[in-house]
Amino acid sequence: MINIYTLGGYEEVGKNMTAVEYNGEVVIIDMGIRLDRVLIHEDVEFQKMPSKELRKIGAIPDDTPIRNKKVVAIAFSHGHLDHIGAIAKLAPHYPDVPIYGTSYTIKLAKSEVKSEQYFEVKNPMYETQYGEIVQVSENLAIEFVQITHSIPHSSIVVVHTPEGAVVYACDYKFDNNSPLGEKPDYKRLKEIGKEGVKVLIAESTRVAEQTKTPSEAVAKMLLEDFFYYDGMDEKGLIATTFASHIARLQELIEIANNMGRQAVLVGRSLAKYTGIAKQLGLIKMKGSRVLRSPNAVQKVLREVSQARENYLLIVTGHQGEPGAVLTRMANGELYNIGKDDTVVFSAGVIPNPLNIAQRYALETKLRMKGVRMVKNLHVSGHASREDHRYLIKMLNPENIVPAHGEFRMLTHYAELAEEEGYLIGRDVFVSRNGYKVEISR
Repeated sequence: MINIYTLGGYEEVGKNMTAVEYNGEVVIIDMGIRLDRVLIHEDVEFQKMPSKELRKIGAIPDDTPIRNKKVVAIAFSHGHLDHIGAIAKLAPHYPDVPIYGTSYTIKLAKSEVKSEQYFEVKNPMYETQYGEIVQVSENLAIEFVQITHSIPHSSIVVVHTPEGAVVYACDYKFDNNSPLGEKPDYKRLKEIGKEGVKVLIAESTRVAEQTKTPSEAVAKMLLEDFFYYDGMDEKGLIATTFASHIARLQELIEIANNMGRQAVLVGRSLAKYTGIAKQLGLIKMKGSRVLRSPNAVQKVLREVSQARENYLLIVTGHQGEPGAVLTRMANGELYNIGKDDTVVFSAGVIPNPLNIAQRYALETKLRMKGVRMVKNLHVSGHASREDHRYLIKMLNPENIVPAHGEFRMLTHYAELAEEEGYLIGRDVFVSRNGYKVEISR
């Protein structure tokens, strides 16, 4: 029998953590944090907060159901904080258990561990290659299959068991034209489907969208169509996107260079993600400048405000997070933002009430200052309904557990599964945080 412990991400977008158990041995997949529960953004050091407090407010998963289990491995699907952000709070519960992931993911995880204030993480961390099958016990092996998402080196994690594969597809989309050159490994996914998939655990964030998620190449065209239009004479140009979205940041840096402007990236998180990406050759920073320290930020932004037409500012704060650079600008700090400035939002609003409210407040403040706003020059990194349908057809899983979403999202996925011949309660299991799904058939 295979047991799936749905520990986090089954009642919300974020805080992802799942455990797969076979014959008393457990593989943990992801240890994420829910950012909005602590009103933080990518620049805030939540490593200074104790885990008991974070768990109490629902910011990190409660791993109590598996705390006394025999955990043989921890696998990270990709480097977003809602998948690796709780590593320093939860990995110490499983000392010496090895942690696996692709190179960019593991380097980001090590960065989180390095910043931790409360706990010491002693788990060995190993960088794995796509297609490599790592035997973690006599009965269990893990594999990382290349997929596309809004951060480099994303993976579909496969746990191989004697009863068949457990496939964890959170987060992903099928992008055949990624500017970074990454492509989904369709061949291996089809092979795994033929070998036999016992359980598919799949994200449900955008499953209600009855379309296929567009390629990142579409976002690149949207940005170029705006910035390169004939007659572009805007003075202050400010773009905001996810600090971890390396492909999008590369596009913005190239746009700045082609316009004869200097790209100035403002914020610790932008420095962290681009710094590691540069080490791995994933981004070219030619002509750009990265500001990390508060003193440098204030000094350079004063200079930029005097000659706005020479720069493209790239900042955090697209969700309206308190303390983020764009939010501080809207509050009258750092930079005298106003009618001479255009803010380009190259990011969607994370679908939860707090983010929606914060973004509304941010836009209201910017509008009151006379700022021109250009929104939704963006495509999602998450699969839509037809991407999910294609994955189900490729893998032909015996059972499905929807994940990574609010309850309504999980049920939308269950509806799609029923369209494909599955039945809720028989081979589709909608779970909640803290529960166990027993796969007996």
